[in-house]
Parts: sequence; structure tokens; C-alpha cells
Amino acid sequence: MKKLVVYLMAGRRTPELAEAAVEGGADIVELGFPFSDPLADGPVIRRAAERALAEGMRTGACLECLAETRERVDVPLVPMTYAALLEAHGYERFAADARAAGATSLIVADLPVDEQPELRRVQLVAPTSNDERIRLAAENTDGWLYLVTVTGTTGARNGVSPALAGLVGRVRSATDVPLYAGFGISTPEQARQATELADGVVVGTRAVEVAEEGPAALRDYVRSLRTMVS
Repeated sequence: MKKLVVYLMAGRRTPELAEAAVEGGADIVELGFPFSDPLADGPVIRRAAERALAEGMRTGACLECLAETRERVDVPLVPMTYAALLEAHGYERFAADARAAGATSLIVADLPVDEQPELRRVQLVAPTSNDERIRLAAENTDGWLYLVTVTGTTGARNGVSPALAGLVGRVRSATDVPLYAGFGISTPEQARQATELADGVVVGTRAVEVAEEGPAALRDYVRSLRTMVS
């Protein structure tokens, strides 16, 4: 079965929202740990990060949110953040604290594969990645590879990137680890198209928008994606 990954920003309501996402059919939940200068994120997730920071969601509070979410769901939980946050907290300390709070792995959006190699994490590759970068990412990734389907920031697009097919082909020639496509996937039809090529999809921006409407709305949205991701 294809995998459905749903991204949520860490916040006071996130444990309840994550539970709703899992009830709707999410296989994995990514938890965004907010950062003041999120280079990979578009305006929706940037605003969500600003709101989270404004309500006090620093690293300690995010780890508490992760632990509370783990009490509610049994699917993999993957914090996603930026290297500066880990550097401030301490790389080894962050990894240990995240594991203790229930994290399955980590995603560090701006940490190159050849930096902090001892930090087990899901690696990202993009259409601009060269073959050596793809090989290194595949060898060092933790469980699956995150395919960034477009250049630029997160955010909804009108369709699945035409670069995805070529990227999947290049990565498949280097590895047999599962490939999950993200960035720019927001509708059930886009999710279906992406999973015709990849092993799963990551939905972020639209999930964050719908989450603002509450758990019931998020559950229904994730369920609509799940019907097309099978």
C-alpha cells in the first residue's frame, strides 16, 4: 500500500489534530518544529510557524507536544525542522530527546547529507540533486527518501511537477528504499498522480490550512486523500 504522510505544525492543538489525521488514514505524521527563518517553507507554513512561536512553541514545548502526540497515536512521528534549532539544542541531545518523546526519525530540511552523518534522519533529494548527492542520500537515509518535487518553497500548486517522473527514475536507479514525494501536493488527484510514480506522498501546506478548521475538517480532508492513495 502507498503511504500517506501528513505534516502538522507543532502547537497546543496538535496532538488532537494528529489523532484526527490518523483516524482519516495518515500513515505517518510529520511535526514541524517552528523556526524563525524557515527557508524551505512557503507562506502558509511560515505563518503557522510564526503563530506557534508566538504561543511559546520553543524546542522544549515542541518536544512536549511530540510526547503528547505519541500518547494519542501509534504511527511513526517525524519531527521536521532546521539545523540551527538542532545546533542550539545540541545535535546528540536533540536526537536523544526526540527519541525519548516518541520520534521515529527526523527531517532536517537544510542539513546537507555529508554534515552530521551520525544523526540518523530522512534525507531529501530534489530535481537539482546530482547523481552523487542522490547516491549519498540513499545510502544514509533513515527508512525512506523525501523527494522534493519542485525547486523553491512548500505550497500548493496547480498540478504535480513534471520533474517528478524524471527524479523518481534517477533515484530508482540508485536505491530501492521507499520514495515519498512532497512539496506542492494538496489535492486527492495530485496525490493519486504522485503515487503512480512514488511509494507515498507528503501533504503539508493544505493540511496545515485545513487543520485551522479543526480536527473534524482535517479528518475528512485526510480521508479524501486516503481514498486516492492506495
